[in-house]
Amino acid sequence: MRFITLILTWVLLAAASAGRAQSLDVFKQRLAQPTAGSALFNSAKVVVTEHGDAARAIAQAAQAAQKLSYKGHRVCIFFDNGPDARNGAIEAKKLFEETFPGIKVYMVYESPWFSVSVGNCLTTEEAIILKGRVSATFPKAFLKNEVISVADLLE
Repeated sequence: MRFITLILTWVLLAAASAGRAQSLDVFKQRLAQPTAGSALFNSAKVVVTEHGDAARAIAQAAQAAQKLSYKGHRVCIFFDNGPDARNGAIEAKKLFEETFPGIKVYMVYESPWFSVSVGNCLTTEEAIILKGRVSATFPKAFLKNEVISVADLLE
């Protein structure tokens, strides 16, 4: 069920990003121009009329795609508020990226705490497996509940 939901979300996100990539005006102009090198269509005239709600529907779809998110988990590998917390967070992030390439890393500052979290896990089981892999390098790692956006999942 989650797989189907993820696929549907991906399709909606792709459709919304395609809508954002080109505006309706640009699309209408492109449709109205004849095909280059085609003698048959040089004298043809194309008139494009837009349904009254089309622009609003595309804007709403793009906005809805940005808000899609899931409750998930990340593994926190660093959490500190000491005087060297920023440097510690940067070092933890760098070490993780070198040791585990391909897994997303998120460094966040929420006053007064610096934290570094890794992964985009939709299930607790995924997060536990990731924590097991990470624990040898980061023994103080712990699971953290997060709201994960669809954009993070697709990257």
